[in-house]
Amino acid sequence: MDTSHHLLLLLMLLHYEAGFSHNCLKILPDSNSRIALEVGKNFTATCHLLEGSAHTSDDIEWTMRDIPIPKQFYHKINETAVSVTVNISSDMRGWLRCKAKESQPDCYIYGISLHPGYPPLKPTNLSCIAVQEGEDISPNLNCSWDSGSRNPLFDTTYNVFAYITILNKTYTGDCKQHHLDRYCVVNLERFPHHVRLKVWVEVKNVLGSERSEQLENYSEYFVKPNPPLNIQVLTEDNFSTSLMVTWEPPIQEYVLTLSYAIRYRKASSDVWVEVAESLTKGYTFRLQSLEPYTQYVVQIRCIGENHSGYWSNWSAGVTGHASEDKPASAPDLWRIIRSTSNNRNVTLVWKAPVKANGKILGYYLNICHDYVMIESRNITADNRLMYLMKLPPGKNASIELTAYNSVGASPKATLFIPRSGEDLPGVKNMSWSVRDEKLQVQWTSLPVGLRLSEYLLEWVTVPQLQAGWQRVSSKVHNTTLNGDLKKFQRYNISVYPIYKYQQAGRPVTRPAYVQQGIPEKGPNVTQTKSKKNSAELTWNEIPLERQRGFITNYTIFYAIGSTKQWKSVTVNPNVQSYLLMDLASETDYVVNIMASTVAGSVKGIDYNFKTLKYGDGEVEVIVVVVCLSFLFLTVFIIMFCLRKREVIKKLLWPQVPDPSDSSIAHWSPDFPIKADVPKEDVSMVEVDVFDGKSLCEEDKAELPLKKDKYLSEEHSSGIGGSSCTSSPRHSISDSDSGDSGQTSASTLQYSSVVAGAHKGQTPSHQPLAFARSESTQPLLDSEEHPEHLSESSGQSRSLYMRRGREPELGVLGQDSSGASLTFSPVQEEETPVAEDLPASALSYIPQQNSYRPQ
Repeated sequence: MDTSHHLLLLLMLLHYEAGFSHNCLKILPDSNSRIALEVGKNFTATCHLLEGSAHTSDDIEWTMRDIPIPKQFYHKINETAVSVTVNISSDMRGWLRCKAKESQPDCYIYGISLHPGYPPLKPTNLSCIAVQEGEDISPNLNCSWDSGSRNPLFDTTYNVFAYITILNKTYTGDCKQHHLDRYCVVNLERFPHHVRLKVWVEVKNVLGSERSEQLENYSEYFVKPNPPLNIQVLTEDNFSTSLMVTWEPPIQEYVLTLSYAIRYRKASSDVWVEVAESLTKGYTFRLQSLEPYTQYVVQIRCIGENHSGYWSNWSAGVTGHASEDKPASAPDLWRIIRSTSNNRNVTLVWKAPVKANGKILGYYLNICHDYVMIESRNITADNRLMYLMKLPPGKNASIELTAYNSVGASPKATLFIPRSGEDLPGVKNMSWSVRDEKLQVQWTSLPVGLRLSEYLLEWVTVPQLQAGWQRVSSKVHNTTLNGDLKKFQRYNISVYPIYKYQQAGRPVTRPAYVQQGIPEKGPNVTQTKSKKNSAELTWNEIPLERQRGFITNYTIFYAIGSTKQWKSVTVNPNVQSYLLMDLASETDYVVNIMASTVAGSVKGIDYNFKTLKYGDGEVEVIVVVVCLSFLFLTVFIIMFCLRKREVIKKLLWPQVPDPSDSSIAHWSPDFPIKADVPKEDVSMVEVDVFDGKSLCEEDKAELPLKKDKYLSEEHSSGIGGSSCTSSPRHSISDSDSGDSGQTSASTLQYSSVVAGAHKGQTPSHQPLAFARSESTQPLLDSEEHPEHLSESSGQSRSLYMRRGREPELGVLGQDSSGASLTFSPVQEEETPVAEDLPASALSYIPQQNSYRPQ
């Protein structure tokens, strides 16, 4: 763009000189190159209309980087010239143009290029150094200065000049051209010793130039020597608090006379202690007031005499070790007490003296019970710094501990343990917090007047019981534990007030974590007591070493095994059992428990259980109800049987007709039945009279033999005999043949065929009389076994069992023709006696519905 513009200006100039130019504008000041302007100052440019132009000053317009400049910055000089004034800023780098109105095509745009910037600043803080090279000083003078932070926006030239007065010669440095150059080297060809030098800096650009203040001094003030050589730190055997330091100068004295500075520190510390320069004359120095048996690091540097020039760098650190001395402090003695039912287990623990002043070889331990020495031991330092002892509750103990090394013994450390129950008061309102991953402990001070020496803070790991402790002043009420406490590890933090004679007061203890995490594992259900609609869950507490934080709560998740639709219940962290309610009976459930801390939660493994079908007592209730029901039913049946005993008796044992109540029982051949005229009509049944031929032959033969038998059975209920007929029923009298079982199960009709006769007739001429008795009952035992009856026949003749009214026997009489039998009722008072009947006239025939005459 700049090249084309210059070409355009050249063409315009040529046209103008030839008198054939249509350009009518010109800007003053005019320049074919960029115009350098200082930022912050005003700049005025004037646009002129050339002669012959048809425009006026009102037609002129100004633009800056193609942005119109407001009219308020215009100034009309005359009808052909208009100026514009602007304040230069760093962002105005570009073209400033003026032009006529576009309605006049015979005029061109005319412009100039602006370049804003700053003049150079005056260099300050000029310094030049000539470093040591080998055994001499380098001829190169390294100079540096401060040129300011402002960028001049122009190319700037820096030049360093060194003038040697005695030689009247000026040397110029070889400096690079840069906006912000701050370093340059001047080669003096050979370093001049013991002469004066003048050094300054000049800087310039298109807007101006500046010169720094002159740096004038002897040449030694420009020198920076090397650190001292061959430094040694020597131990002095007879002086445990000092070290001897020696060194050599880095350069010959005729070249440069030097002064030295020493600093030292403990090897375990970063704090340096510097020795005053005035005390370090020569090339040796004794460091004093050191700590015995301590390693130190020593460094040395040097500078020209009278602080001329620059300090050398510090030498590399050299270590030294002070010699031993007897311990200057007592060991730190403490105890851990674990009480049992009848004793106290005391663990004595201690730390080596802080100021051991040497290698501790061992410890002397003395123990007194109730102020009586009971034990004295020498414990070597190779053993663990602890000792176990037992202390009865009713005794106190005084312990003394002394450390020793190769030089001597330390002061004594004492500890007093009172009897059980005699502890002095403890602190109050003890609490802890975490700050910067450290445990900070706070507590309330004890009342004024108690002889308090200090406080002791103890931390014990759980459950390993590894203890650490620290002591603080009695005026301190909060402190940060300086032990190496681990994350996710539980500690029991205790604060003890320590009284006179190192007697500890009652401790106040709190559990604490430096940082809490998620538990390593979740709790597992160990037991389930299932019922019908509930289940009692029991789980074990997570071991303390695996909790990794304080348990805030337990969450119980449970669901029916097949659905996995989880329900949850949250309980407090001190709960290890819980009763789930409203469960379905005889159902499989799955349950797990989640433990939570402030850092997160973790679940245990699933546990399955099944609820019962019946609840507590339901089976017992069912058994009791069934038993009571059976008992009530039994009682009811018994009462019913007792109430209805007669009915039941008749049902179970029906009434058997008593032959003694029959009228035939009162008939005998000696007392014939008196025939009375019936009071009412009686139907007569005609039957054929069997003759003697109708009897079976065997019956005829047996009849005389059975006479006595039949007479002895006259009181039997089964009155019958054998028959020759085809009737399926047999006579009871045939029981001799073994048919008593059959006849007892059948309905028997008992027929009695009696030889009836009127008074005065003999039985052989009496007509037969039939008497009928029906019964569904089995035969009596006497009837089935007539042989037993014969023995008591004489007695039974006069006994008659009357169980009820039986039908009276009728008297069958023969009509006048002797061809038929007539059945007629017989009066009770005339009933014949059976014993009066002849034996040949009595026979019992079982029938169903008919009579068979004898």
